[in-house]
Amino acid sequence: MSNEELKQEILRLKKEKNAVILGHYYQRHEIQELSDYIGDSLALAQRAQEATADIIVFCGVHFMAETAKILNPHRKVLLPDMEASCSLAESCKADDFAKFKAAHPDHMVISYVNCSAEIKALSDLICTSGNAEKLVRSLPADQKIIFAPDKNLGGYINQVTGLQMLLWDGVCMVHDAMQAEAILKLKAEYPDAPVVAHPECNAALLRVADFVGSTKAMLNYIKASDKKRFIVATETGILYEMKKENPDKEFITLRDDKSCACDDCAYMKLNTLEKLYKCLRDEQPEIVMSDEMIEKAKRPIVRMLEMSKQLGIIK
Repeated sequence: MSNEELKQEILRLKKEKNAVILGHYYQRHEIQELSDYIGDSLALAQRAQEATADIIVFCGVHFMAETAKILNPHRKVLLPDMEASCSLAESCKADDFAKFKAAHPDHMVISYVNCSAEIKALSDLICTSGNAEKLVRSLPADQKIIFAPDKNLGGYINQVTGLQMLLWDGVCMVHDAMQAEAILKLKAEYPDAPVVAHPECNAALLRVADFVGSTKAMLNYIKASDKKRFIVATETGILYEMKKENPDKEFITLRDDKSCACDDCAYMKLNTLEKLYKCLRDEQPEIVMSDEMIEKAKRPIVRMLEMSKQLGIIK
């Protein structure tokens, strides 16, 4: 089928099966176009809770679909390509992390939501890139903390808070590969363009950024700014939403420097229209988790949501 025929079939099957399609910001543009909701992983999982659909199709990567299943245990959750993994999640294996945790029994474990269900189950509190700093600041000053799995995000939180959290040595290979030198070259070429960067980027790059924030925070910053162009240091899928919200603004990425094509996540791009169609048609691949794992992984997520409400981060 042509792309247009695939789109029509996807919409037909979605209606027929009472399904909802969730699309992460980093998905292919044609998938974002078909998604009922676009957002980051946790926001999408929460959106799924609000929907009345029988089937949740999560167009993202594996840990995101797991999170949707954890928060919606009685719904069928599908992922178009089960090979859509995540380099950050893969950098933190449960057996290795359990040993690391056991070696520091006096530490509280805070894990970034970009991790597997097994790591969530080993955690005391989950955070996002948007709420990590406020959650950490709300804890007692003498609380010892292990932060996993992203050492870049954890290092950034350490830097802005003055804390010394113990960091697991994991990274998102896409964000970590982005280089400050390439950003500086672009800044020299476009001196009027602020640099917006995701805190998963390495410390050297974050030091030359004008704004550091979560995907949603970057979108809000750009929308509120009177600047007309921006240098964007994050995965290129976000450009779809940036351009949609700001049609009069220009966005420059590392690929414009022509020295790097590192800002695409190959895992995110594994999901295609054809796979989305087959996923809805066959209701496979399905995310299946034990009740025990769902319950253990859900506790630190619920704790995060409760703390976020108390802190006024979410209502």
